[in-house]
Amino acid sequence: MKDKFIELRINRDFGDILTTYFEFLKQNIKKFTNVFLSYNGVFLIGLLITSYLLVSGFVGMIAADSNIYGINAGQSNEDTYLIYIISGGILFFLIFLMVAGLNFSLSSSYLIKYEEHKGLTFDKDQVWQHTKGKIGNTLVFILLLVPIYLTFMIASLIFAFIPLLGLVAQYIVQFFMTAWVGVSFFSMMSENKGVMDGFGEGWNLVGKNFWKSVGVNFILGLLNGLLFFIILLIPGILVGIYTFHVVQNNVDVSGSIISTIVYTLGLCVLLIMMVYAQCLSQFINGILFYALHEKTYNLNTRSKIEQIGQSNP
Repeated sequence: MKDKFIELRINRDFGDILTTYFEFLKQNIKKFTNVFLSYNGVFLIGLLITSYLLVSGFVGMIAADSNIYGINAGQSNEDTYLIYIISGGILFFLIFLMVAGLNFSLSSSYLIKYEEHKGLTFDKDQVWQHTKGKIGNTLVFILLLVPIYLTFMIASLIFAFIPLLGLVAQYIVQFFMTAWVGVSFFSMMSENKGVMDGFGEGWNLVGKNFWKSVGVNFILGLLNGLLFFIILLIPGILVGIYTFHVVQNNVDVSGSIISTIVYTLGLCVLLIMMVYAQCLSQFINGILFYALHEKTYNLNTRSKIEQIGQSNP
């Protein structure tokens, strides 16, 4: 059946985790998208404004530098375009931080409620209430990611000096980091742990299952990337066709309302899809958490054995 509950607390091997992820996505994509749109409305408007500022700034700077129409834009116009770019960049950074925390929480809470209710019988308000109840820990968690990722960037620079092996090592560390952060956050959200306890539990689970955790994030990250590439193919082709028209007909994009609308919407769609892909990546690590947690503690298996024993005295 379409809405048959997919049991998550099972010790799954590598292939079963991949299969479970796509089965879960197929069953839940419509309902989660509704949750995503319901609680990201303000941020989606913010991304639209960000896109407008960035497009206006970059297009204006390009037109001013090329000066293909023989018109001197003047230093004041270039300063205005630069302000657009800086404002758009700052706004995007702030929105990204808020959206990162919100959507990590939303996707984790959605998965938790799905497992808790044994299916799709919960509503979006329950997802929001669980997310809201963890907002303090979420903020602390996001802040702690700053020094963690700075350390990773320093390690990446060191790996860059090692030919080939350094590149391989960098990707291994990158996917380990993705698994550790995702599993740690999910542990914090699902088990009512503190931030540091969540990081510790994530390190324990991912460290004991290093290659499975790295492999799952690598394969599903790659497949998610291909999926969103296909989704973005149609708007990308449309924007490409319009750009070809602009070049062929020498359209003044800096003074064209249509050009601003097309490029703003194109960039906005790209940013929204990036945010949505972030949610799906947390589904990956939520499912991974349940598999690793059951492998380590066998709580669900022991519970079933106890139930069998009680029903057969």
